[in-house]
Amino acid sequence: MGLDDDAREYHREDPPGKLEISTTKPTNTQRDLSLAYSPGVAAPCLDIADDPEQAYNYTAKGNLVGVVSNGSAVLGLGDIGAQASKPVMEGKGVLFKRFADIDVFDIELDEADPEEIIKSVRMMEPTFGGINLEDIKAPECFEIESRLREEMDIPVFHDDQHGTAIISGAALVNAADVSGKDLDELDIVFSGAGASAIATARFYVSLGAKKENITMCDSSGIITKKRADEVNEFKQQFARDVPEGDLADAMEDADVFVGLSIGGIVSQKMVQSMAADPIIFAMANPDPEITYQDAKDARDDTVIMATGRSDYPNQVNNVLGFPFIFRGALDARATEINEEMKVAAARALADLARQDVPDAVVKAYGDNPLQFSPDYIIPKPLDPRVLFEVAPAVAQAAMDSGAARKELNIPQYTERLEARLGKSREMMRVVLNKAKSNPKRVALAEGSDEKMIRAAYQLAEQGIADPILIGNPKRILRTAEELGLDFDPTIANPRDGEWDHYADRLHELRQRKGLTRNEAEDLIRRDTNYFASVMVEMDDADAMLTGLTHHYPSALRPPLQVVGTAEDANYAAGVYMLTFKNRVIFCADTTVNLDPDGEVLSEITKHTANLARSFNVEPRAAMLSYSNFGSVDNEGTRKPRDAVKLLHDDPEVDFPVDGEMQADTAVVEDILEGTYDFAELEEPANVLIFPNLEAGNIGYKLLQRLGGAEAIGPMLVGMDKPVHVLQRGDEVKDIVNLAGVAVVDAQNEDEDDDEDESE
Repeated sequence: MGLDDDAREYHREDPPGKLEISTTKPTNTQRDLSLAYSPGVAAPCLDIADDPEQAYNYTAKGNLVGVVSNGSAVLGLGDIGAQASKPVMEGKGVLFKRFADIDVFDIELDEADPEEIIKSVRMMEPTFGGINLEDIKAPECFEIESRLREEMDIPVFHDDQHGTAIISGAALVNAADVSGKDLDELDIVFSGAGASAIATARFYVSLGAKKENITMCDSSGIITKKRADEVNEFKQQFARDVPEGDLADAMEDADVFVGLSIGGIVSQKMVQSMAADPIIFAMANPDPEITYQDAKDARDDTVIMATGRSDYPNQVNNVLGFPFIFRGALDARATEINEEMKVAAARALADLARQDVPDAVVKAYGDNPLQFSPDYIIPKPLDPRVLFEVAPAVAQAAMDSGAARKELNIPQYTERLEARLGKSREMMRVVLNKAKSNPKRVALAEGSDEKMIRAAYQLAEQGIADPILIGNPKRILRTAEELGLDFDPTIANPRDGEWDHYADRLHELRQRKGLTRNEAEDLIRRDTNYFASVMVEMDDADAMLTGLTHHYPSALRPPLQVVGTAEDANYAAGVYMLTFKNRVIFCADTTVNLDPDGEVLSEITKHTANLARSFNVEPRAAMLSYSNFGSVDNEGTRKPRDAVKLLHDDPEVDFPVDGEMQADTAVVEDILEGTYDFAELEEPANVLIFPNLEAGNIGYKLLQRLGGAEAIGPMLVGMDKPVHVLQRGDEVKDIVNLAGVAVVDAQNEDEDDDEDESE
């Protein structure tokens, strides 16, 4: 099937459409229903009657946007009517929810009269926190938005006007920088003079371009002072006192071409007539005014090209704007979306394009390098960082400009936004904030690897850790320069330098295991895992990360041999933290101990409980089995049972633990409270101890893949110093996260040492 048939099937598959309403509170009991509706609902109703602002506390108003259209200018389809526009408006709701967690009611009005549309929308103000006008034709859209902004006390935003303006505005800021030109000196030509073009031209002026440098062309040619009487009042504001001519005349010696018209109207000859290093935004959809390749091939100098298409670099996609602009506006309870907020959004997008791009984003777009350059001047729509870069900037601008009715603490607000992207981000933010309070030295054993270099940059830039890259300095610095990373990393080069004391220490530790002094010297110079392990063991670094380019056992072996386990530990173990929408679970052991006995399982449980507390999670541990509290008695089920007895007899264990129990018993509250109400766990377990490595590895992966959990780890517990072994192929964010965990581990060790000294 082709795209059209696929889209039809996508929309009509049961249930039809793309949106549904779901409840956010329990509705399982009669009491739940009496709270949700009559008689309990009367109390919040009366509170709102006394104070209308309480609607934001008692209802979904503060997170609800009305997407309103009359279907008079739908995408490239034109005036297809209100009913036919509904799939588009539902789609808009999908984007709001997917990218900014904003709920939407789509409203299709079968009405052409602007006065009636204004009246209808104005009457819906009690329902919504904001209004997104969509696909309403010009010039009526100008009046409708302007009037509604004046007459309503909630944000009103016409995305067709301002969305393209803001996104292309961010691209213009960066394109000017890449080409070495000043915004206020750019000679800008517009092809198209509809709502989007006029709003975009206005917005470029807000960013710093000069109005007198903007030439606008409609289907009749350049809009000149001579033609002012022929065009509407909105076009008149861009009429210039210049000779009449067509688009080709206007483009001659221009720095910037902005296309918001029809495909294929710009030739290579017209591009050749432009000024040096031209900027071309050909944004007609689905076919741009000139193709990406034709524009590039027309010149020998740098052509910075953007289109509205996803199959070319620099896609001007409105989804980079409206979800996040509304998110910031709603959360600040803004009365409007003003020019300051729009400029803040564009500047935030421009800044984000200059930052290192997460691996997940690169993979989503075909593994092609994404780095600030002529072919990357706008962030990608699937970049999750857009939410917590743009929304806070918009909220701050709302507060600064007086549009906000609620004061936000921006750092705290940014963290709440991160939590919207998943529980794992919320949990990691706890750890990363702790790490930032007292950064530690983290040795990155595979320091010449590109991902490690990028991670080191982020760790240093964000103040999470003081990274030490172990590897070849020339290679590391060359890679950092190629990646555009502006930092001066700390580098330790094992092959060059005075490291005899490291060889001596390694020999001392391993001489009774058959290691000679020459072999120790060779390992220090050749194997960065041994080098990093000795560095940590000798307190030249506080923590260590490795494993990115090694198999897990071979990466784990050197730190186990050199650093070893803690004084109160005989065994190390691997732990994954799995985050679900409303639950966090720690799974152990998933990577180290093949067939632990009761003693090993009890020790793993204590280590994992301590790890949970470093994430501000109070542990409740369950020893898993296929047996429930003695229902099966054999050697396998006795091991977790023995571990429980050891833990119950240990006076230092200050958290609830029980078992052996089946997995569903451990995590389902009704089973614990019903059949097994004698269990030590009063709530479902959040620390799951598997009976062996095979079960642990299978279990966490099933939870991750089928349960939709995000996994952080493996985190190594039980070591004498903080050491973590990555999985091969982990992304930069995984390295940063585990480095943050390692820093917190090191901080906790310092606190324990201080307590020991004080005693």
